[in-house]
Amino acid sequence: MITDIIIVGCGVAGLYCALNLPGDKKITVVTKNIASKSDSFLAQGGICVLRDENDYKSFFNDTMEAGHYENNPESVEIMIRSSQDVIKDLVSFGVRFEKDGKSFTYTREGAHSKPRILFHEDETGKEITSHLLETARKRQNISLIENFTMVDLICYDNDCKGIIGHDADGNYVSIIADYTVLATGGIGGLFKHSTNYRHLTGDAIALALKHNINLQHIDYIQIHPTTLYTKKHGREFLISESVRGEGAILLNSKGERFVNELLPRDVVANAIFDEMKKENSEHVWLSLAPIPEEEIKAHFPNIYKHCLDEGYDITKEPIPVVPSQHYFMGGIDVDRYSKTSMERLYAVGETACNGVHGRNRLASNSLLESLVFAKRAAEHIKNNYTQAEQTNEAIIDPVIYEGYAEKYKEAVLAAIEKEKKRHE
Repeated sequence: MITDIIIVGCGVAGLYCALNLPGDKKITVVTKNIASKSDSFLAQGGICVLRDENDYKSFFNDTMEAGHYENNPESVEIMIRSSQDVIKDLVSFGVRFEKDGKSFTYTREGAHSKPRILFHEDETGKEITSHLLETARKRQNISLIENFTMVDLICYDNDCKGIIGHDADGNYVSIIADYTVLATGGIGGLFKHSTNYRHLTGDAIALALKHNINLQHIDYIQIHPTTLYTKKHGREFLISESVRGEGAILLNSKGERFVNELLPRDVVANAIFDEMKKENSEHVWLSLAPIPEEEIKAHFPNIYKHCLDEGYDITKEPIPVVPSQHYFMGGIDVDRYSKTSMERLYAVGETACNGVHGRNRLASNSLLESLVFAKRAAEHIKNNYTQAEQTNEAIIDPVIYEGYAEKYKEAVLAAIEKEKKRHE
């Protein structure tokens, strides 16, 4: 298959990148599952935005402090300064953020010094991603291929020419392109307990290792403090940080508070682990008693319904919660235009690392960071577009890729462990 630009992944980063590329270019978007099974659909809390110039310093400081000052200050500034334009774009695509009359309503989450988060109920990610997906499906120059798994990059002399992958039936195909954008999401499928979809297994990271593409901080993995404790198998259900931002409190088995719920995620998660160890328990409790019942049902309708389905009425009783793997702050090393160390190859979203998040991501910066740097990738490709030198179609030997999934998983986990030891 031949296209102008291939994008691997259809979460907010992949879709927004596609929508910002030139309309005269043939863009092919492939995704490992169906289009709605991206982690972007799962984002609950909201998306940060610079409210006004007076908010800049505190927004910047909050992001840096949450990241333990290991953030790239230039990337943080780019994200914050670009936030209002991104929100205008989203509204133009039909995204409905909560409003009080004509003005936006802002909520606050952990480690934010003030409310600056726009939201749509407790399904902000679904609201944003579904509108981007709907818009992309209407564009005649964008083709979307579902249930397509990337297994390799086509590259010669550090120059990317496209990808190799297979469909759900195991039929292999090469996709030749002038430019390739990796937007494959996180690595939650590598962990026993994660809020991520199970098919997100760090495929792009594995290929970066294989082809010597620079990586950064791949041991920086965020644990979310509050997911609903259950003995069922599968993806963990997230209890949004905005629940604590609106007043919910964490309790031990004696009904005692043991931590400031609005501290950064890693601090709160560690406090929960310590409390669980002290009590020899498998979870702690989250009480929404400080939040009025009507606000719970209006702001958190899906959390309310899910917990009710699991046998808990959050308007009347606390729920059991436990920390789970949630987000990947490291990834493929990219510059401020999302370009990797390989020519004609870009990486955006959770699979990329531009340094915005540092060691620990500030709540609700994920959607914003993904959108800002996806647009910058699109603009950089557009402004520097040249046709790649013609290449012979990649010869695919399926035998080479036998057992690739397990090999790739093992490679990523081994690399993470190695990087962790190096930091220690």
